[in-house]
Formats: sequence, C-alpha cells, structure tokens
Amino acid sequence: MSRKIVVTSALPYANGPIHIGHLVEYLQTDIWVRFQKANGNQCLYFCADDTHGTPIMIKARAEGVEPEELIKKVYAEHTRDFKKFHIEFDNYYSTHSEENKQLSALIFNRLVEKGSIIKGEIEQAYCDGCKMFLPDRFIRGICPKCKAENQYGDSCDACGATYQPTDLIKPACATCGKEPVRKKSIHYFFRLADFQQKLKELMAGGYTGKSVSNKLDEWFAAGLKDWDISRDGPYFGFKIPGEENKFFYVWLDAPIGYIASCKNYCDKNGLDFEKVWNSNEYELYHFIGKDIMYFHALFWPAMLMGSGFKIAKRLFVHGFLTVNGEKMSKSKGTFIKAETYAKYLDPEYLRYYYASKLSGGVEDIDLSLDDFVAKVNSDLIGKLANLASRSAPMLTGKLDSMLGTIDQTGKKLIHQLVAAKEEIISDYENLDYASVIRQVTLLADAANRYVETNKPWDAIKTDKEKTRTILTTILNAAKILTIYLKPVLPIFAEKIEKILNIKPLSFADVEGVLENHKINEYIRLAERVDKDKVQAMIEESKPTQPTPPTEPTQPIQSAPVVQLDEPIAPECTIDDFTKVDLRVAKVVKAEAVEGANKLLHLELDIGGVKKSVFAGIAKAYNPADLVGRLVICVANLQPRTMKFGVSEGMILAAGAGGTDIFILGIDSGAKPGQRVH
Repeated sequence: MSRKIVVTSALPYANGPIHIGHLVEYLQTDIWVRFQKANGNQCLYFCADDTHGTPIMIKARAEGVEPEELIKKVYAEHTRDFKKFHIEFDNYYSTHSEENKQLSALIFNRLVEKGSIIKGEIEQAYCDGCKMFLPDRFIRGICPKCKAENQYGDSCDACGATYQPTDLIKPACATCGKEPVRKKSIHYFFRLADFQQKLKELMAGGYTGKSVSNKLDEWFAAGLKDWDISRDGPYFGFKIPGEENKFFYVWLDAPIGYIASCKNYCDKNGLDFEKVWNSNEYELYHFIGKDIMYFHALFWPAMLMGSGFKIAKRLFVHGFLTVNGEKMSKSKGTFIKAETYAKYLDPEYLRYYYASKLSGGVEDIDLSLDDFVAKVNSDLIGKLANLASRSAPMLTGKLDSMLGTIDQTGKKLIHQLVAAKEEIISDYENLDYASVIRQVTLLADAANRYVETNKPWDAIKTDKEKTRTILTTILNAAKILTIYLKPVLPIFAEKIEKILNIKPLSFADVEGVLENHKINEYIRLAERVDKDKVQAMIEESKPTQPTPPTEPTQPIQSAPVVQLDEPIAPECTIDDFTKVDLRVAKVVKAEAVEGANKLLHLELDIGGVKKSVFAGIAKAYNPADLVGRLVICVANLQPRTMKFGVSEGMILAAGAGGTDIFILGIDSGAKPGQRVH
C-alpha cells in the first residue's frame, strides 16, 4: 500500500543568493522526495522564502527599495537557481503571505488562551538616528577583549570573544553610525519550559537521531528559557494581534511558512488542507541544517503542541559543507553561488557528488574539487554513462535498433543487479545516499566486466545475433542502474528513457526486462568535467575588491594593567559555580580559522560526545601540537553562533593574552568525559 507523505526543507532567507552550501539541504530533500515518488508513494514537497526581519528591512533601505520589492526580486533568483539544480517543489511560496499571516495569528491566539504567552520588560539598544531598536548584529564597535575595531555587538570576529552590546567600546549603529542608547520595552515571551517534559517524550519517541537527541539533552539539562517572540517597530513582518507597533519575531512566523505553503497548495488544487497537514493520513517530515536545531527541535514542536497542530514524524538534520577541507571562503573562491556553479558545470554532477557523501547523519560533508572531478569522470561518465554509450550506437547503427533476448549468462548479471533493489530502497529511505552510490558503482563495475568479457565490438564482426544478445543485456543493466540513480540524476534518467523508447521508469520496473523492443537513436548523456571550467568557476567566485580587514591595520597598544578602581563584575554566588560542568576532553582535531588571527577551531571528544569549540589561543599554540592533548572543557555552555560556525563549549586557559595564554593541564591518566571538580 502506498504512503502519503509531506516534506519540507528549511526556508532560505530572502536577503541573499543560494550558494552551494545551501544546496546540500535542498538536494538531500529533493532526492528523498523523488525516491518516494519513484517508489510508488505520494509525496508533497513544500518550501518558501523566509522574508521577514530587520536584515531584510535594512538591506531594502540600503538598496533604496521597499522590502516587498526586495523579497520579490530574491524570490525570482531563488526559484531560478532551484530550477537549474532540478529541485522540484510541489509548492514554493513566501512567508510574506496572507495564509501565513492568518496562521501566525491563529497559533499565537491559541497559545495566549492556553497561558503559554506572557509579557515581560526588557532593555535593549535603541538608535535615535534610525528611530529603531537594534539587534546585536546591527551594533558595531571596538571589541572589549582584543580591541579589534568594527566588531559586532555580540561577538568578535578577530578573537572570538562573546559579550553584551553594552560591553563594546565606542558602540555605534551599523546603519547610521550614531551611538545607541538603552531603552526599555514590553515584549511577548513564549513559555518554552512549560513543554520540557513533552519535548523530552517527543525526542524519546524518535523525533530526531541519537546525536541530535544527545545535544538536546544538554539543553534540557541547562534548562529551557522563555523565548522572546516579539520585536518593536519599525520591523518588516506581521503585527501582533491587538498591537500597533509590535511585530512577530521572524523566527515565529518563519516555520509557520511550511504550513502556509501547504495551505496555499491545497487551496489551489482542491485538496483538504486539514487532512493533508494535520491528519495521520499523511506522514510529515522536516529537513534542516544543524545550525537551526534549537528552533526546530524545541521551539517549533512546542508551538505546535500548544496550538493543536500536528508535529512531524521525524526531523532530519544534516551537517555543513566544507570545500577542500575548509570553511567556504570568498577570498579563495570557494564560496560559490548556485548561479555561478551552473554557469560552468552541470548541476547533476553536484547532485551526484553530494549524494556520494550524504549518509543521513549530522556530520559535515566536504566538496573536494579534485575528488569531484575524478569521481564524476571516473564513475558517472566512465562507468555508468559508458554502458549506454558503448551499446546503444552499435544497436542502432548495425542491428536495426532492435533488442533481442537475454541468454543465461546475461540473466546472471541482471539477477545480480535486481538483487540489490531492496537494500538500495532501504538506503534511500534512511538517507544513506552514499551507500546507494557505492552499490551502484560496484554494480556498474560488474556490468562493465560483462562488456569487457563479451567484447561486442569483436562479436559484431562474426555473429550479429550473439551481439544483439550481448547488447540487450548491457542496455537492460543500464536501465536497472538508471532506476537506482533516478532520484539523484533525473535528467540523466530522462535521456536513458528516451534512448530506450520507454515510459518514465520507477522502482516497480526493476524486475521488468526489455526484449524484442526497438530503441531510439543514442543521445549524449554527459560530458567529462573540464578542470579549466572548475578553475574558472573558482576565479569568478573570488571578490573583485579586497575583503575589508576585520582588525585595525595599525598595531593596537597593549591594554593597561587593570587597576583596583576599575569596575568589577556583579557579584556571583557559589551556586553559580555549581552550574558549570567541567569535563576532561581530548583534542581530536585542531586547525586555524581563516580570517581570524587569534582563533583555533578544535574538535573535542568528551567521553563519546563530540563538540566543536572556537578558542582564542592561536597566538600561543600550534594546532598540530594540540591534537591528542587532554584539556578541561566547560561541557554545558550554551552553544554560540559565531561568524565562523557554532562554538559548543569552552576550554579553560589563562594568561595576559597573545602568546601568553596557557591551557590548564590535566593528568595524562585522566579519561575523556571524566568530571573535574
């Protein structure tokens, strides 16, 4: 019996172009959706542009247009790029829609009725020049720790320090340059902690994978906090019901955009929205990146619990993309826009390469450009496309385009290929596309060995009917492998279907054999990757202007010795210290951070728990000397999103700064994960 499935991908923000990092998620999702459809299931794929928030408003102002005009332009760019990469949404919509406005108000009002929304007073930065409250990222100043200029209001790109905007030296509005003042305001808060037990039960029921569940356990242990869901005007978004100058924070209405996109589709196609989105008749799955786990694993399901909407059956979480083993870099030309890639290379090659790397986990995947060229040319062109290119032209040119029958030797090969079907279906279902590609490559090797053994180019000289039998086997093998790869390579599959003169293939066709059947003329399936085109793509992706320095060009004078009359931080109690969970951690990887002179990126093993940490120790330590070393880590520190990634902890070190920083030592007999008191 076929299944009915609804799938969503995270909404791309409408203030910039789609790049190859974004495409990891949309290609992962599209492959899964195409697989479900090819496997006989009904599957609807919904997404939308995320269009609200201060950054949209500021960018529109900088471009001299209204926000509505900006998001309309970006929508056209996003849909163009998705189409180039054959990402096939059933509905791609916008969060700036009437459906989303109504649904956001509905969910908010239901949460208010249940007592899940409260009001509270907050103090925040306000710019008198722009007449608006400023998010942390719209305040710039001198870092209070390293004195680097032009740093964000919440963290420093130069040294990695995090702080409050009030800690900045010479803070200024990023838009007009005026110094912000502090202003109090009443905001709306969602009582997330009220749902902690239900959220724990949701995780225990398999809402996320184990590694994601472990991360959520850390957040549960730290305690869930009330979530500020409102913003003061001016703000580009939806007004909160009953308010004149308060708006929903973008993160409230953005995920509701999934539901709005579904409703828009149902209304246009005469479907029952309540049945499609809210009933158990349809399975619901969300695909997201690990950077937005907190919102989708905690806030989002809690909002749905409180407002009577269905929660997804599973949250699929993927990792980030690196290029050549490093974070994508504009200066190195590896921060590649989707549009730029498609200008030089076939988008199906990226679909194939990403599929060869994706295994359903949250681990980052790497786009090694040399490996990309080798894998496409060797496996996709040399093994898969080669089967059809070596057989179809011979059949059409010398044997009247007619397939014959398959002999016992050929049936043995076909049986081997058919036998892989159930495992390949299982791997697709579990998002282990890398296993699918490995299996198909091995099967293609077997098919090519059959070609080499039977040598149809020799057989045609003496026995045409034997040659017809050989070519019939080869083209049936190509058909089966095409079905297995159709979710990954839809255009490649269309070409094979056209050559074979058959209807669109599905997994139900794997066992079927094409015999005594006339095929069409061969059409070229794919071209080898030209390294020169890869290099041209890299060169075009490099900035035309030098990147502004993140640190001042003049040397910074040493900070004065702290005097006793300088302000001391507010008092804390011994209870504050008992909240800190110190653990022994082993450094499994250490590397420099591009664009940050003082930061090292460390991967820590804390007794089986992996954490990514950014530490301001680059001046004092060589990364290679740290690998294998035991350090002390604050294991329960709330993750912090920085320019260079998410830092999930802190290692303990002390010193005056620069080269005078010393990591706290630990006995070599200690074990990773051991508690430190």
